[in-house]
Amino acid sequence: MNTLSLVIFILAFGGMVIIHEFGHFIVARWCGIEVEEFGIGLPTPGAITLFTWMGTRFTLNWLPLGGFVRPKGENDPTVEGGLAAASPWKRLAVLFAGPTMNLITAVILFSVIIAISGGIITYQPANSPTAKILITNVLPDSPAKQAGMQVGDVLVSAAGQTLKNSEDIRTIVSAHSEQPVAFVVERNGKQIELSVIPKFNQAEGRPLIGIEYCGGCIFKPITSVGENLQTSLRYTGNQVYALVTLPVNLIRGTIAPEQGRMVGLKGIYDIMKQSVTSDVQTSQQAASATATSSSSSSGPYNKPVQTLFLIAALSISLGVFNLFPFPALDGGRIIFVIPELLFRRRVPARFENIIHGLGMAVLLLFMLYVNVMDFINPVVMPK
Repeated sequence: MNTLSLVIFILAFGGMVIIHEFGHFIVARWCGIEVEEFGIGLPTPGAITLFTWMGTRFTLNWLPLGGFVRPKGENDPTVEGGLAAASPWKRLAVLFAGPTMNLITAVILFSVIIAISGGIITYQPANSPTAKILITNVLPDSPAKQAGMQVGDVLVSAAGQTLKNSEDIRTIVSAHSEQPVAFVVERNGKQIELSVIPKFNQAEGRPLIGIEYCGGCIFKPITSVGENLQTSLRYTGNQVYALVTLPVNLIRGTIAPEQGRMVGLKGIYDIMKQSVTSDVQTSQQAASATATSSSSSSGPYNKPVQTLFLIAALSISLGVFNLFPFPALDGGRIIFVIPELLFRRRVPARFENIIHGLGMAVLLLFMLYVNVMDFINPVVMPK
């Protein structure tokens, strides 16, 4: 499982960066800007030249994560046919192209997820008669998994008490630490009773059964291509909005600091490893159900799409993060183009390059800190 998770992590993370850089490349070529190199992997000495196309060397580098594009005259406006010498509108188009490709990728992935699942979970008002408490994730080796709970099960009651909200679940689980609790779940139109023994979790300081759930939800089937695309666009937009407003929500306290923390490569790998494990187990359950002609693992929710969802979310994060107005990022470079559009006067290239160089140094130090914190304070997934 570790090997599979690592391979998927490298392909997914590297693929997102390459797609981002391909956006810069294709728009630069469309605008008549020469590109000297398109590198697969991080820049390293001794890169292998795969081929040359329209004056661009496509190279394979030794560090497999990510990729890069090296436009001609990237920081020197005196180089003819280069990026820095292009008109401000062309430079803006090239700078926006990378993040835009990431967002388009997310829309496509969400469309695939909806097609595989057959629909999407939607939220309903708390007093809606159709609202349910859906299990959206069952953690591996958890009490819930051992008892037979599955993604897509609807929580009906526990210990003889009807479950109406998350507080009901928490109260009952907390009162039955290390004691069997009779949960009634609805699965494929039938009610099933499962005995779950909550286990005390030292990190959380309370008993847990190892599920994630969505209170006040229903599953909305989506069958048409048009509705699928519309939903994918809306969902991507919601994710973008959530990221942009994250700092404000952290300040207001509406989001817990641990939920809004940045993670580095190890943190992303840890999360992806759990998603891959869950998807593999879901696929195995589905295969087992098919082999035994059982429908217990079928249903619209119990599909191996968690890894795809994570990749889509990461693609959005990469696109939005690069649009932040910070030097060295695409957004920081866009800020330097705006005065030229408004006042017909360009910021001196020497000054701009110094600012971007300092910004890159700060960015590298920040990323180093984030990656070190992944080891000191590992990401703890919800239980």
